[in-house]
Amino acid sequence: MVESTAQLDLLFQALSDSTRRRILSLVAETELSIGEIAVHFDLTFGAISKHIKVLENARLVAKRRRGKEQVVLIVPSSVEVAKHHLERYAEIWADRFDQLEDILKEDKTS
Repeated sequence: MVESTAQLDLLFQALSDSTRRRILSLVAETELSIGEIAVHFDLTFGAISKHIKVLENARLVAKRRRGKEQVVLIVPSSVEVAKHHLERYAEIWADRFDQLEDILKEDKTS
């Protein structure tokens, strides 16, 4: 999967807000209408809608119709893009810690 820098920027910008992360965790469990999401927050319906729009622009969630209402659902493939990106850095840091451990062992035996 090819990821653009602009898409990664949108994705991490969306994830940088605690309200949006909480919305994402709610819809990860089940599809919810905006009203069903809003009851979990001390925010206006409009504010929740704006947060959902940011998540939608980052392709972390999508909306679909359920009867008369729109429901929000998670888009797992976008979450995988974030996970893949972060795993690359985790591997780099693991390698660096391994190198540091080797250096410390050498110093200890000297």
